[in-house]
Amino acid sequence: MKKTLFTACLLSLSLFAGQAFSANDACEAKAIDKNGKALVGAAKTSFMKKCESDTMGGSACEAKAIDKNGKPLAGAAKTSFMKKCEGDTMGGSACEAKAIDKNGKLLAGAAKASSIKKCEADSGKG
Repeated sequence: MKKTLFTACLLSLSLFAGQAFSANDACEAKAIDKNGKALVGAAKTSFMKKCESDTMGGSACEAKAIDKNGKPLAGAAKTSFMKKCEGDTMGGSACEAKAIDKNGKLLAGAAKASSIKKCEADSGKG
């Protein structure tokens, strides 16, 4: 019995690992910008996380989208939850992308933190 269970676990693990590696290769091939150049740095990391979660058959956020009674969220509540959850898993929120100064340069340090905090507070009200 233990040998059969061990074999089944090993087989499941190997199938999952194979899927993960093939997903990684497929995502790696798609990681290009609009000019056809390979993505690098944070852009590549963000793209790879999203691509791999999409390729693995749904996002982790989808599984977490449940209400306090254990029922799946629906409609606006689900949309709002998914937007926030996927933003968090992508390594930052949409507010990080908006944290730029009047010259179009990315903010840093306390200015960036303040901008993100204000943006998130404003989006929470809307």
